[in-house]
Amino acid sequence: MNLANMSRTAVLIIDVQNAMFDKSNPIYDGERFLSNLQDLISKARTAKIPVFYVQHNDEEYVTGTPSWEIHSSITPNEGEVIIQKSTPDSFHETYLNEKLKEHEIEKILIAGNQTEYCIDTTSRRAFSLGYDVTLVKDAHRTWNSNTLSAQQIIDHHNEVLGNAFVTLKKTKEIQFFD
Repeated sequence: MNLANMSRTAVLIIDVQNAMFDKSNPIYDGERFLSNLQDLISKARTAKIPVFYVQHNDEEYVTGTPSWEIHSSITPNEGEVIIQKSTPDSFHETYLNEKLKEHEIEKILIAGNQTEYCIDTTSRRAFSLGYDVTLVKDAHRTWNSNTLSAQQIIDHHNEVLGNAFVTLKKTKEIQFFD
C-alpha cells in the first residue's frame, strides 16, 4: 500500500465488548481474536492510520454497563472515534459514513464481532457505499449456532464476502507500508 492510499485508510473495529467474553458463553477462540485485534490496532496506530470503533447498544449491551464497554485489551485511545449503533449495520442511523468522509477515507479494514450479523452487514454496506473493503479474515468472530460451528460460520462468510464484496487478508498480512 503506497503512502497516498495509506492516508485514506482506516481500521473499523466492530462490537468487541465485554459481554462477548463472559465465561458463561464466551465468543469462539476469544484469546486469539483479541491478540489479532491488538496486532492490527498496533500496526494501524504506528502507521498513524485512524482506528474507528463501533459499539452495539440493545437490551444485552446496555449503554454505560460493564458488559457494553469495549474490551479493555483494545481500549480506544483519546481522540479515536467511537460510533454507537443499534442494528447489525454500522452505517444505519449512525454518523460513521460522515466521520469516514471527514477523514477522507476510501479504504476500510474491518474486524470485530459478530461474523454473520454485524461483520457481514457492515462489509456489504461499506462496499455498496463505494469503499474499498478489506475483511481481516482471522480477526472476526462469532459463536456456534444450532447448525454450524463458529469456525464454519467464519469460513463461510470469508468465502461469500471474499467472492464479491471484500478483499480478504490475515492479520499478519496487513502491512501499512510497502
